[in-house]
Amino acid sequence: MRSLAILLASSLLALTTPAVAQQTPQASPTPDFSKVEIKSTDLGDGIYMLEGMGGNMTLATAKNGAILIDSQFAPLHDKIKAAIAKLTPQPVRYVVNTHFHGDHTGGNEAFAKDGATIVANIKVRTRLAKGTANFLTGGQNPPAPKAALPTRTYPSRLSLSLRGRIAELRHIKNAHTDGDTYVYFQNAHVIATGDTFTNGCYPNIDILNGGNIKGMIAAADTYLKMANDKTKIVPGHGPLGDKAALAAYRDMLVTARDRMTKLVKEGKSEDEVQAAKPFADLDAKWAPNETASKNFVRAVYASLAPKKAGVK
Repeated sequence: MRSLAILLASSLLALTTPAVAQQTPQASPTPDFSKVEIKSTDLGDGIYMLEGMGGNMTLATAKNGAILIDSQFAPLHDKIKAAIAKLTPQPVRYVVNTHFHGDHTGGNEAFAKDGATIVANIKVRTRLAKGTANFLTGGQNPPAPKAALPTRTYPSRLSLSLRGRIAELRHIKNAHTDGDTYVYFQNAHVIATGDTFTNGCYPNIDILNGGNIKGMIAAADTYLKMANDKTKIVPGHGPLGDKAALAAYRDMLVTARDRMTKLVKEGKSEDEVQAAKPFADLDAKWAPNETASKNFVRAVYASLAPKKAGVK
């Protein structure tokens, strides 16, 4: 039970919500999952956005099953399953992990026991199997149980098909992490982005595990080329997005990159950059608190500054 609490606290620290961003690993309480409710939003054509605690999920229904994108935390499995049962009588055939963080993969083991196949980019399986370190806190995430690991992996692109439903999985290189997947339902005009897009808040860029702001911008550019005025975009965190919201997010990332590039070229240290508050005007919209602002500065600086020994 203690190991579960540690894992949950570590996973929560990956989020960008204000309450979590202010916590330390020691102070992070085990959340009260009994109070969590799973909310569903109908996106049309049998596809739904599901919200609970942790990363947003997407459910795509079909005539012989359903595809669930991300699985939140393990203790929420029964609530998520009950919410799905209200939307379709069909079982979840596939669970797609958009990346390895625990607030997106915690339900893997339980859904696998229900009969679902866990699907992800090959690097997600590697990260889950080995365990990881948290960029912001230095905390260690232990290896995931074998039953929670993806059993179907892919390197760059994969299609999942059920009767009346096709999900196009594509790998985005070195964005939020090194194993990001976005899922495109072309006929329904729905894109599920995972944490490569966080609507209305700064993203968490996991530098220690392959993340980089350059990849985040490339991901946003990819989605903007695919999107039109009908497109519904399910972000990793935040409310349902559209092309306009994504464009604003992409502009923020580019502004942050350009400002930080100038400071790095001037030879500024991370402490000097933090003191300069280069994103002060952006913070009003994108940072819920000072900690979130500092964390984003740190991630953008680490994306662009010369790499230190031990950082890959």
